[in-house]
Amino acid sequence: MRKMSGRTGQVAQRSVLFLPDLVAELEPEEQECFRCLFRVDATMGELVLPTHMLGWVERYFGSAEAVTHQKIVKVTDRWTLDATLFNELRAKRPLEARIPVELADELAKTAPDPFCEPELNTPEDTFGRLRGRRTLTASNIAKYDGLHGVIIFEEHDPLAFDQDLVLDALDVAQAWFIRAHASDPEAIYPLFMWNCLWRSGASIPHGHAQVSLTRGLHYGKVERQRRAAEAYRREYGRNYFDDWYRVHEALGLARQVDEVRVMASLVPLKEKELVLFAPSFGPGLGRAIYQVLRCLVDDLNVVSFNLVVWLPPLVSTIEDWSDVPVIVRVVDRGDPLARTSDFGSMELYAASVVASDPFRVAETLWRCFDHEEAP
Repeated sequence: MRKMSGRTGQVAQRSVLFLPDLVAELEPEEQECFRCLFRVDATMGELVLPTHMLGWVERYFGSAEAVTHQKIVKVTDRWTLDATLFNELRAKRPLEARIPVELADELAKTAPDPFCEPELNTPEDTFGRLRGRRTLTASNIAKYDGLHGVIIFEEHDPLAFDQDLVLDALDVAQAWFIRAHASDPEAIYPLFMWNCLWRSGASIPHGHAQVSLTRGLHYGKVERQRRAAEAYRREYGRNYFDDWYRVHEALGLARQVDEVRVMASLVPLKEKELVLFAPSFGPGLGRAIYQVLRCLVDDLNVVSFNLVVWLPPLVSTIEDWSDVPVIVRVVDRGDPLARTSDFGSMELYAASVVASDPFRVAETLWRCFDHEEAP
């Protein structure tokens, strides 16, 4: 990983809460690049505590001062308008590494499921099933789109995936896109999805991913990202994704692993979001996805997650996709057994509110990658 350039070592704490100071330590060109991409706003949330609450607050938050004066930082991507609010009171909490002990029992209650015998209990696409070494496709019975399939893992436990299974699922997805496009030549925009456990929206706990292929225009959020990159190119004459990676790398939030760029996002949709850029939907990306997911599950307390792969169209289009890499986004969805949702009105209609500091996430992620690379 590249060391942070500029006046390193001046900021006592590497945290998103001190992002303006960290940016000020970068080289002038990198500072300018950051300002082209992001806007940072900081504010202070203040409140008055009744005396009756002091003991409870000190027990759970350390001091009354920690609650009565809360530093909040908002980071906004100027081009996509993705925005995330980081709260000092939440961001400074340690990242735990535990999985709810009740989860195994809960999974056991749900077995068996239709994915255990998919050829008997799931429909198939009109163009048939595709078989991998450890996965099998089915047609989604309640479709998102005209072409919408499921890739069923041989392993029931959704967290027991290994590298071979991930690579096989991506291989089968690629074959499904080709077969689905052949059945409908107007469907050209592919999407790969992996929802793990109930908090992610998965209705069946058995390990599986999903694939879809749409017509006319790519899915809205993918197209918004492409248009943002196109506008950035027109404004600055530079590649948006290259600059996005450059800024994250300069801050210590990104690393290139072989051909894949891995980043702890400065504007996460929700907790611990990681973003990957790759030149193709191939084995190198599959290995990086596996490493990232295992780190999230094994070291960052992630049990339920959403992962998506944004892919360019299968054929040439009138839109310009030349700047756009294959993009992976993966985000923690919290404890599957929790009663409260991690998404509220703020996340749905305003901006994301996030507890996990991307600098802490990155530190853990790089330890995982260094351990993987060690002889």
